[in-house]
Amino acid sequence: MAGRRRGNRRGRRDNQPVKLVAVAAILVGLVLVSLRLLPGSPLESTAASHWGDSSTAPRSDAAADRHNRPDRPTPAPSSTRSLTPLPFADRDLDLDIRGWYAWSVLDRRTGKIIGSDNMGETSTTASLIKSWIVADYLRRAAEAGQTPSDAKLADATKIIRDSDNTRAEQFYNGVGRSASIKRLISTCKLTDSSVAADGGWSRTNLSPRDAARLGNCIADGRAAGPTWTKWLINEMKLVRGSGDFGIRKAFPAAEQKKIAIKNGWIDRTREQEMHINCLAIGDTWTMGVMVRYPIDMGYDYGMKNCQKITEALLQPAT
Repeated sequence: MAGRRRGNRRGRRDNQPVKLVAVAAILVGLVLVSLRLLPGSPLESTAASHWGDSSTAPRSDAAADRHNRPDRPTPAPSSTRSLTPLPFADRDLDLDIRGWYAWSVLDRRTGKIIGSDNMGETSTTASLIKSWIVADYLRRAAEAGQTPSDAKLADATKIIRDSDNTRAEQFYNGVGRSASIKRLISTCKLTDSSVAADGGWSRTNLSPRDAARLGNCIADGRAAGPTWTKWLINEMKLVRGSGDFGIRKAFPAAEQKKIAIKNGWIDRTREQEMHINCLAIGDTWTMGVMVRYPIDMGYDYGMKNCQKITEALLQPAT
C-alpha cells in the first residue's frame, strides 16, 4: 500500500507541467485573439477593421486615413470633358489672302492656346495696344489709392471707343512709355513680344498668340485690376466707328454685343505695308488676328480679312 501511495504522488507531480503548458497555451491564444480585435493593432483582422462597416473589402492606407478623418467636402476632379466646346475649330487655313496673316485663340477656362503655325511671329500693334495702356493707367491709379477724375475717364473712353491717338499718347507718357510695355510683357506672361525700337506705343511688337494672352490678362483682371476690369471690358464692348471691325463681325448680331474688342490699323510707309490687327474677348475665349500686306491695297482689305479668317475658323452652328 505504501508503495502504491508513493507511486501515485509521483504521478500527480508528473502531470503538473502538462497542465501548466495547457494553461499557458490558452492564455497565449486569448492574448492573440484580443490583439486581433484591438483597433490599430498590427494583428488587427480585416473583420475587426471593418467593425460596423457593411463593406468587407480591404482598404488602402489612404482609404483608412480618410475613414479616420472628420467628414469634409471632396473636391470635384478637374476635367475638361464637360466644358462646352469653343466656337472655333483648330484647323489649317489656306485662304486667298495676299501678304502675311496669323491667328490664335486662348481658352480662358483651361489656358490652352490654338493657332496658326506662325502665331508666334510678331507685327506692330498700332491702336490694339491702347487696351493695355488704359488698363495700366487704371490699375496703377487704384494701387496708388487714387480715383481717376471724370475728365480722365472720359479721355479713357475716347481712347478705347474711338481710338483717340492724342489722348493715348498722353496716357502713354503718364505710365512711363516703354516701361509700361515691359510691365505688359511681365504681367501678362507674354513670350514673343517686345518694346518698339523707338519706344513708341504704335510700334510695339506683338504676336497673335500674345494678343490672345493680352485679352485673357484683361479679362481675368491682371491688366486693369479688380476695381476697373469690368469698366474696361464694357468700354471695349462699346467700340464704335472705324474701329468696329474684324473678329466680332463674324458672329451673329446678338452675340457681337457681348464681345469686347480693340483693333489696330496703320499704313507703314517705311515698310510700304498695311498692318491690321484684331483683339477680341468672349465669355470663354480670347482671340488675336494680325495681317500685313502691300500698302497700296488700303485699310478695308485687312479689316475684312480679320473677319474672313475668323469666319473660316468658326464651328458650324448646331
